[in-house]
Amino acid sequence: MYEEFKRDKYCGEVSEQDEGKRLRLTGWVHRVRNHGGVVFVDLRDREGVLQVVAEEKTSREAYEVADRLKPEFVIGVEGVVRRRPPGTENPKLKTGNWELVAEKIVVLNESAPLPFPVDEETPVSEELKLRYRYLDLRRERMRENLLFRSRAYRLIRDFLYEKGFVEVETPFLTKSTPEGARDFLVPSRLHPGKFYALPQSPQLFKQILMVAGFDRYFQIVKCLRDEDLRADRQPEFTQVDLELSFADEEEVMSLSEELVALLFKELLGVELKRPFERVSYREALERYGTDKPDRRFGMELVELTDLFKESAFKVFREPAASGGKVKAIKVPKLLSRKELDELTRFVRGLGAGGLAWVKYEKGALSSPIVKFFSEQEKEGLIRRTGLKEGETLLFSAGDKELTYKVLSALRLRLAEELGLKREGFDVLWVVDFPFAEWDEEEGRFTPLHHPFTMPRKEDLPLLEEALKTDRLEEKIALVERVRSRAYDLVINGEEVGGGSVRIHKPEIQQKVFKLLGIGEVEAQEKFGFLLEALRYGAPPHAGIAFGLDRLLALMLGLDSIRDVIAFPKTQKGVCPLTGAPDFADPKQLKELKIKVLE
Repeated sequence: MYEEFKRDKYCGEVSEQDEGKRLRLTGWVHRVRNHGGVVFVDLRDREGVLQVVAEEKTSREAYEVADRLKPEFVIGVEGVVRRRPPGTENPKLKTGNWELVAEKIVVLNESAPLPFPVDEETPVSEELKLRYRYLDLRRERMRENLLFRSRAYRLIRDFLYEKGFVEVETPFLTKSTPEGARDFLVPSRLHPGKFYALPQSPQLFKQILMVAGFDRYFQIVKCLRDEDLRADRQPEFTQVDLELSFADEEEVMSLSEELVALLFKELLGVELKRPFERVSYREALERYGTDKPDRRFGMELVELTDLFKESAFKVFREPAASGGKVKAIKVPKLLSRKELDELTRFVRGLGAGGLAWVKYEKGALSSPIVKFFSEQEKEGLIRRTGLKEGETLLFSAGDKELTYKVLSALRLRLAEELGLKREGFDVLWVVDFPFAEWDEEEGRFTPLHHPFTMPRKEDLPLLEEALKTDRLEEKIALVERVRSRAYDLVINGEEVGGGSVRIHKPEIQQKVFKLLGIGEVEAQEKFGFLLEALRYGAPPHAGIAFGLDRLLALMLGLDSIRDVIAFPKTQKGVCPLTGAPDFADPKQLKELKIKVLE
């Protein structure tokens, strides 16, 4: 028989003030223990666990019901709160000093046998966890992750409202625009053959809101990209999206620091040192091989190109003399032959031809390549790298980008394998990004951020010169010197936010499109509405977007953003809970005038 049962408060909120009070509580049976004449039931709800005691001497009816309970039954309990007897307290629970003596227990619903335990962190495959996500979310760790996320939402909204921001929702059904990843397309039934695109970001709409005079916009928004997935990627993810009129990079970065510092202080009790340090894009690459460096451990890249320009060792001499790079990282141990072989296979998987190495053991350099080095090169190598007894140097030589990629990946892998200390939060801004880079495969320039980023004012003449010359080599050399007014926020080697000052003058935007190989027809077709809006008094504006899933996962020390998302997809982009994606009904496809090719 169905019975209503109204609770007085959450189990996890029972405290000293409730001692001696009669309370009605509801929740799930976490654990049951029968000690002969007394049944102990751990009752769990969203806020925590409270011990319920069903004593045969107090209420035989409640005792008999308690004795039949199974894990995850949904129950209501009425009884009196008392202090636990001395020696039986549980310091691991915030309610560990209290218990409810049951006078009445009502089973509101039963539970089928569980596919995996909810009362303990038993290892469970991802497929099984996501198939029964509603059970996985009952586990303490996942529940706490989502409550942490909810608190973050509130802090963000309150902070931005206080700063004068207006929350505006932007469309989900929009126009496909090239933003660096594949769009999810939605067919239009009313316009056969035409498609909406789901937004990769609200970039164009938030700029138009600035033109509309809303001055300060924000949105906690879902964004969608049809891209290959990793632990820190999902087809749908959440951004904290901001845009400010009459603002420059300094104002956006200062506001962002204030917001991020607030989240760390309120949610973790961690005080971040402000202002955050700034590192140029070039410095980040030269020292760490990446524009999102984790600086919490050493092993910085050491520049050796000039040392080997006339070396007898051809593998180093050729790139050193032809615009490439020779760099190394110092490993604080002597790597074994097996370890070196494994690392060689690793770098070959990244595109390198092999892995050169040198050890310092028994007071001398040892390696098959040392015989090619002059005494001057050996001395310079030791002096430049600070190599000491019991250490190993790993080299990468060749194309600049590949050299950075190889040593950056090696650096992170070795930090993990050697257990190097990586504690705390290393927060920095990466600034002074190149505006664009030449893509050999595409045969055109591609922006490092997006095509709406403003170049540095002092570099605009370089852009003008690049547009005038027909010589590709000269054009590339000029564009490489143009810096953008962009900024990325990096924490512990993860990019958690990125933004820029936007182009607000239509003539500059058209020049940028031209440089990027976007002709007038394509520009009008893809971005005509933005170009037109810029003609009607667009104010100077700037903004930033934070990857909220990644930021929260990082704050909680989690390896995957799936653990801060209620209903994520697998690495294959599948939802085991609902079975999405799935086949469409033939009738739906017919209405949309779509045929599925085998």
